[in-house]
Amino acid sequence: MPWYAFLFVPFALIFRLITSVRNYLFDRNILKSFQSPIATLIVGNLSVGGTGKTPMVEFLIRNLKDELALASLSRGYGRKSKGFIQANDQSNPTEIGDEPLQIFRKFKGEIPVFVGEDRVAALEKIAGFSPITQLVILDDAFQHRRLRGDLYCLLTPYELNFSKDQLMPLGRLRESRSGAKRADVVVVTKCPEGLTDNRKIEIKKSFQTYLTGCTPVFFSQVGYGTPYPLEHQIPFSNSVILVSGLANDQGFVEYCSDKYRVLENVSFPDHHAYKEADVKRLLALAEKHKVQSPVLLTTEKDADKLKSLANHGFLGEIPIFVLPIEAKFDQEDKEMLLSYIRGKFNKQ
Repeated sequence: MPWYAFLFVPFALIFRLITSVRNYLFDRNILKSFQSPIATLIVGNLSVGGTGKTPMVEFLIRNLKDELALASLSRGYGRKSKGFIQANDQSNPTEIGDEPLQIFRKFKGEIPVFVGEDRVAALEKIAGFSPITQLVILDDAFQHRRLRGDLYCLLTPYELNFSKDQLMPLGRLRESRSGAKRADVVVVTKCPEGLTDNRKIEIKKSFQTYLTGCTPVFFSQVGYGTPYPLEHQIPFSNSVILVSGLANDQGFVEYCSDKYRVLENVSFPDHHAYKEADVKRLLALAEKHKVQSPVLLTTEKDADKLKSLANHGFLGEIPIFVLPIEAKFDQEDKEMLLSYIRGKFNKQ
């Protein structure tokens, strides 16, 4: 923590007061929470961005879609539109947000994908639009207290889990650590490979103060797939220019630096909307390294935005490749987590 951190203490205390009063009012039913007409599984976190919510949502969809009629609902962060929208073949990041579009493209025809800032109203509409839906998986709704979810899955990153973090602006928490008591299950994300049992026990002990009863805790890693081309036939080159708009690009950059020859890393803020100046920067970098015949390597959530620029001719002939990312569990944790979730919703 920097030496000047003490300057943020008053603001953190004010933020704590506001969020604590809000949670107290919901906990005492002074502010009302509403039950969804469809069962809900909420994936969220206590901190801002970078915990791996979208890979976790995709993991759940991939493993539950054949046994439950699923739908996905998120706020659609970064979109320019308002209200309730169902994703379709004409949807774009501006209309529904980059992460919902990524989920739609990946599971097109298998589950419906919706966005809506008012989750309670959106769930009522989903019940009318898609009455066969048995379970809605919500992305980033842990603080949406107006909705009373059926199961809360709290994600926290290994490097800075919630037990070690501080409230904003001192840290990255958007409510106090005690908010973890609402979790039914906790997943520690972005763990290093080969995490020992002793280290897992240490982490679980650090959570005990904040969790209710015997809340199960699981551990996941980031799994990377094989880069695939974004609508072109040019072969992949190990000389890459990284392009991403992530809350935390450290894992992405470290993995690519280990696997490929990274010529440049162009990092933008989370959910970045690419502009003409960004295109000029990428073109200049490609020209700078043209002797190595570089390719652009990006994330799935950035792919459609860059694809739009390429389709409009702004990125010239620079080949774009996408690196798939997914949540990966040890077999035992995977089976136990899915068994816990299935047990919850088989009873409904």
